[in-house]
Amino acid sequence: NFEIGRYEVTWDDYMKCVDDGGCVLPTDDGFGKGTRPVTSVSWDAVTTEYIPWLNARTGLTYHLPSESEWEYVARAGSNTVYPGGSDVGGVGGEAKANCNNTDCGDDFDNKTAPVGSFDANAFSVYDMIGNVYEWVEDLYAAGDTKRVLRGGSFSNSAEHVRSANRGSAPPNSEIPLVGFRLARTIP
Repeated sequence: NFEIGRYEVTWDDYMKCVDDGGCVLPTDDGFGKGTRPVTSVSWDAVTTEYIPWLNARTGLTYHLPSESEWEYVARAGSNTVYPGGSDVGGVGGEAKANCNNTDCGDDFDNKTAPVGSFDANAFSVYDMIGNVYEWVEDLYAAGDTKRVLRGGSFSNSAEHVRSANRGSAPPNSEIPLVGFRLARTIP
């Protein structure tokens, strides 16, 4: 049993940790802040700064979702390529995710969108595909130090913003296309 954040962690969320002295200020990638997902935060910073700070402040136990938790929520009971069906919108259709504008037809011009800008999936969770890649807990492969990234980002084509998309990066990477969301185990 677990809960997962309805949205990706935003700049507003992350700045509380920065202002409290628990986190180092990430690079501003020029996409906008506020309710847009925080970007350029490494897996290391999330797991050694933000999560410990949040757990101490709330008395709860948050963590990055496992890869299987993330995919379960992304699919939301579907067996289609995308959580909302067989496409992500695009030319002539309503955009269903923030990805490369040619494929998705969104209005965000190759940058992050405020969280919740697109319809939620069947589990009422937003932006599981597109917007920003999301760090998850898992190692990419046995014996590897890289961590898994899921969901694709605003700069990816439609084929990369799907429930099964899987990438990786070193845990100290600060990448403008990468953010995160949190999960919490229910006792």
